[in-house]
Order: sequence, then C-alpha cells, then structure tokens
Amino acid sequence: MIDTETAECFLSVADSEQIPASPGHPTMHDYEYRRCGMCNVFIACEPLAGKRMLKVTERRTKHDWVYFLEEIEDQYKTTEKITLVMDNLNTHVPGSLYETFQPDKAKAILDRFEFVYTPKHGSWLNIAEIELNVLTGQCLNRRIDDIEFVRKEVLAWEKFRNNKNAKVNWQFTTEDARIKLSRLYPTLED
Repeated sequence: MIDTETAECFLSVADSEQIPASPGHPTMHDYEYRRCGMCNVFIACEPLAGKRMLKVTERRTKHDWVYFLEEIEDQYKTTEKITLVMDNLNTHVPGSLYETFQPDKAKAILDRFEFVYTPKHGSWLNIAEIELNVLTGQCLNRRIDDIEFVRKEVLAWEKFRNNKNAKVNWQFTTEDARIKLSRLYPTLED
C-alpha cells in the first residue's frame, strides 16, 4: 500500500528596509514579504518498506498528478495492483487519466491502481501527510526563492530518508479506528 499526498511550497524572499533611529530608539529594520512564486510537492510513501518518492512541480494540476502516477507505476512494474491511499483533492480522480492520455493508456494505468480516499478532514489517516510534515521540518522550514533549489533539497532529503530506511511507526489500530470513526462503521442491531 502506498500513501500519497501533495503540498504547496511558497517561494519567497524578504526585503529589509532600514528605519532610521529616533532619539532613545535604535535603528530598526522592517521586513516585507515578497512572494516569488509557489511550487507543489507530490509524495508517495511505502511506510513499512521505508521508501518514498517525491516530485516537485510548478503547479498541482490533474496532468501533473497523472504524470506522478505514471512514475509510481514505473517504480512498481512487477506489482500486480498498487493501492494508493490519498486525500480527496479534485485532481485525484480516475478521470484525470483520460483527460491526459489516450483511452487505452489511461485504462492500462488505471487498471494497475486501487484508490482509497481518506475521509474529509481525515488527512491524519494518510501516512504520506506524516512524511510531508517531516519534510517540512527537516528540509523546507525556510524561505526558498528558486524552484530548482527546492528540487535539489527535496531530492537530497528523499535519498537520505530512503537510504536510512526511515519507516513511519503507525500506531492507529483497527480498534482505535472503530471508536474514532464509528460513524463510518456499520453497527449490528439486536
């Protein structure tokens, strides 16, 4: 099973303007945030194997997502069925394949995948979300003003985590799920 997630990164720089000192006050600096753009990070992780795949794109479109699916499929050529756990973004739909590829290719890719969507407001169920939080804390926790630099940083982080064989220690049990998500589970009436 592979969890997928997307996140947006904002590319920015801060300009500093010096404010002259006034009697009794030191010179101060006023910082102004200037947005230089934004990028998207796709992540797919196989939590029990300690593997992850990331891709930085300029946008988060249906086509970008489908090309990422194609890369996932290419990594798992010998796997009969790839199960993806993912959030409910409007781009994460099977129709995106047909909007991007010819019908025969779209169907071939679609047949390789099983999509499992997390419930609304349930992104915490998606283990890829945990990996994105680690990525943000260890790699993208600062302003970066160049998408190529973001790509290099993300690739280095991906290689480091994969070489370390870093796994997610998921402790949410089926019993916990039945309690927390009781509205989603059928009940037996006596």
